[in-house]
Amino acid sequence: MALAANSIISQNRTLNSLSFPLPKPKLATIHHHPKEPKLNLQFQVQPNNQSHLRTSPTSCVAVQSSDPTSSAATNSWSEFAKNVSGEWDGFGADFTTEGNPIELPENAVPEAYREWEVKVFDWQTQCPTLAQPEDNQVMFYKSIKLLPTVGCEADAATHYSIDVRNIGGVHNKVSAFAYQSTGCYVAFWPTGDYDAFEVEHCLINPQDKESRVRIIQVFRVQEQRIILDKFRVFCEQWYGPFRNGDQLGGCAIRDSGFAATDALKASEVIGVWQGPSAIASFTSSCEDFLRELLGDSVQKSIRDESNLILLPRQLWCSIKESEDGETMCEAGWLFDQGHAISSKCIFSGDAKLKEISLAQETAVSEGV
Repeated sequence: MALAANSIISQNRTLNSLSFPLPKPKLATIHHHPKEPKLNLQFQVQPNNQSHLRTSPTSCVAVQSSDPTSSAATNSWSEFAKNVSGEWDGFGADFTTEGNPIELPENAVPEAYREWEVKVFDWQTQCPTLAQPEDNQVMFYKSIKLLPTVGCEADAATHYSIDVRNIGGVHNKVSAFAYQSTGCYVAFWPTGDYDAFEVEHCLINPQDKESRVRIIQVFRVQEQRIILDKFRVFCEQWYGPFRNGDQLGGCAIRDSGFAATDALKASEVIGVWQGPSAIASFTSSCEDFLRELLGDSVQKSIRDESNLILLPRQLWCSIKESEDGETMCEAGWLFDQGHAISSKCIFSGDAKLKEISLAQETAVSEGV
């Protein structure tokens, strides 16, 4: 049965979200689609007792040190675990590189919709997420797409696909992961194809920690140039502590499909923006694939309309190539008028990840 929203929210998020054991990780089960190529992982034991995890393609050799983390880093990860864990339900959609929504496949749309010639762009989604608060820094989530239903039929919800993602531990699938204690993170995911990868930007609303967006950019590398193929967007809200997807908001979900709604207006995001920025650096000789976003240096950004992909729900993406061959990809959310949160990845001329940053920005008036 669908749970009422108010009864779900009333549960204590901080205490209960960590009371469920981490289930045994398993490979993603995809229905109606051919299986994606498996990521080839190789472990090597080094003389200093560190385990090196190789992925291809990768911008940084994923290395998880056996040395204990510092107290500050442990506290930051524990806070991140509290804020990111739980049942995140909402809606998701795929978009072209021009920002146009992509219709759901015909075999996923109810016959009644097809008869009425109703176009369906949104999946109802679940994203049960659990991060262990201890200093081993392990996290996993399941991105679940549900088949659309006619009317309020939450009890009849059927999984269309389940994509399991693991960060850290022996089942690690990520080659770079940067996090902030707020629950925001950016992840670099190899896809199994040597010339393709995904960048996932998870942004928490600074004014509402139970509201977030995840923008997943799908890239391919062609002659050392990074090219955007498409992207997926998930708008999600927190509905309670982690229950491994057994809990579904159903008709009580405090949201609706968004893919066909109006896109962000360019005039609301172009211009000069400024605000504190936290940074994590990645190099070919880095010692950890998992980094905390640190610092509060002021970042100044100038955005113009030519590089923006404008999306519904006050979201945007951009990809730019500099004169020295570096590529910057960005995802942002205008969560209030004149206030935004954005994350950026900078890649070197040979398509290797150099830096991830997260900024909370304010529009700067002309002449300031």
